[in-house]
Amino acid sequence: MPNTANLGLPLLEAAQSQKHVTVNEAFAGVDALCQLVLQSLSVSVPPVAPPNGSVYAIPPGAQAPWSNHSGALATYSNGGWLYIQPRLGWRAWLAEIQASVIYDGSEWVPETQSAAPSGALSDLTPLEISHQVLPGATGSTTLTIPENSLVFGITARVTSAITGSLSSWRLGVAGADDRYGSGLGTGLNSYVLGLTGTPMTYYSNTPLQLTAEGGTFNGGEVTLVIHLLRLQLPKPV
Repeated sequence: MPNTANLGLPLLEAAQSQKHVTVNEAFAGVDALCQLVLQSLSVSVPPVAPPNGSVYAIPPGAQAPWSNHSGALATYSNGGWLYIQPRLGWRAWLAEIQASVIYDGSEWVPETQSAAPSGALSDLTPLEISHQVLPGATGSTTLTIPENSLVFGITARVTSAITGSLSSWRLGVAGADDRYGSGLGTGLNSYVLGLTGTPMTYYSNTPLQLTAEGGTFNGGEVTLVIHLLRLQLPKPV
C-alpha cells in the first residue's frame, strides 16, 4: 500500500475494500503528529492502556509490541499502536521534561539556538522544578544544575506561601548560599530574578539550596527555573 511522502500516512488503493480502516489510520496519524507532544523518549515498556493519541518515541531495547520499532514514534489509537518514522527536522514538545526537542535524523535532541553540520550544538534551555519546602534551616533541590553548563541566572515564584519562623530566605548553592538572591519574600507569588553579573560555569551536577533567614522553614512550594547554556560535542565518526 502506498504512503504519503512526508508523514508516511497510508493512501487508499483503487477499488479498495474496507476503506474506512485506511482512512481512520491516516486520521490517527495526522492527529498524533499535528502539534506533536511526546510523552517520553525513555519508556521502554509500552503502557497497557494509555489515553488515545498518546505518543512515545521508542528507545532501543524496548519490549514487545514495540521491540521491532526502535526509533519510531508509537501513538496509541483505538486500543492498538500505530508506528510512524520521524523525519529530519521534526519538532515536538517533550512532556517529561517540559521542553522542545528536534529530530536530528537519528535521535531527539533539545531544540537549540544553533547547530553545526557535525551535530555540535549550543543548547540554551530553561530547566524547571516545583520544589516542596520541607521543615529545617536549609533545603536542597532534587533538580540539579547539570555538569558542564553555563548558568545565566535563576528565576523562581512562590506558588504556596513559605511558612515557618523565618523572616526571608536566600537562594544559591552550597558554599554560596545567596548567589541568586537574599532577603527573598515568603508570600504567595513572591518572586526571584536571580541574575548573575557574570555567567557561572558548573563542572559537576549541583543542586540549588534554599536557606532560611531569621528562623527555619516549615513548609511551602516554589517553582524554580535554571536558565543555562550547554554545549554538545560533534557526533562520533
